[in-house]
Amino acid sequence: MKLTLRRSHERGHAQHGWLDSFHSFSFADYHDPGHMGFRSLRVINQDVIAPGAGFPTHPHRDMEIFSCILYGALAHKDSMGNGRTLKPGQIQLMSAGTGVTHSEFNPSATESASLLQIWIRPRVHGLPPSYTEWHPKPDRDRTDKVLVISGDGRDGSATIQQDADVYRIRLAAGKSITHPLAPGHGAWLQLISGRLSINETTLNPGDAASTEDPGTLTLTATEDAEALLFDFA
Repeated sequence: MKLTLRRSHERGHAQHGWLDSFHSFSFADYHDPGHMGFRSLRVINQDVIAPGAGFPTHPHRDMEIFSCILYGALAHKDSMGNGRTLKPGQIQLMSAGTGVTHSEFNPSATESASLLQIWIRPRVHGLPPSYTEWHPKPDRDRTDKVLVISGDGRDGSATIQQDADVYRIRLAAGKSITHPLAPGHGAWLQLISGRLSINETTLNPGDAASTEDPGTLTLTATEDAEALLFDFA
């Protein structure tokens, strides 16, 4: 199984004062023809938002957008009438569909907030916009591998308008899991924190690995690690 690596230091970087952002793929003023996305995965931005700052109201359409809160909090408001404050470990998923406006702010006056902002192209355009959240259940908070987003909403996952499964991986040092990748599927692993190996290739925080080859992915934590694993049909 061939792995393609996207090291943290190779990502695009934007420093706006109120926002410190690393881009796995081309985004805004960062353009790299070699990194325009992976299958339907279009954006992975690792953002740190200064206290009291955020993204003012702006529009989107025909994109599946979700945010995974890493630390701090994120206050969300949108044109569908939703107003929420998300905390670490929680995920919000917005299907922009025919069009939606929203804002995202760090509600703290003293503490920074961090999140992964992820965009996935939908399977079809022109869908009604929608909003949902995924919250970890206390009895599964430390489960090694949890399905958080899927195309069919199984196992309590949030539903995305694409043939994609997204798993939250949390491994204690020394633990391993496997993930079978079916023929025709592609996988992207984004390491959030800690250190792990994927099929004996070591990843550090912010690193990613992808593959288009069928087979078995073996993830082993060399220190406590958290990651997102994407499986695209």
